[in-house]
Amino acid sequence: MTNRINCYICGKESLTRNEIGLNKKLIGQNVKKIHCLCCLAEYLEVTEEELLAKVEEFKEQGCKLF
Repeated sequence: MTNRINCYICGKESLTRNEIGLNKKLIGQNVKKIHCLCCLAEYLEVTEEELLAKVEEFKEQGCKLF
C-alpha cells in the first residue's frame, strides 16, 4: 500500500508507516500535521536515532501503529 502523506515542514514525500506511526503515538492519534523523522526529531528536540529506538520499543510492545 502506498501512502501519499508528505511532511508538513519540509515536504518530504510518501512518509513511511513508522514516521506516520510515530507522529500518532507521540503527538496524538488525531494529529493533522505529520512530520518526517528528521523534522519530528527537531520538533521534539531529540535525535533521529532516539526516535528509531522508540519505534523498535513500540513494535516490541505490540503497538499496531507500526
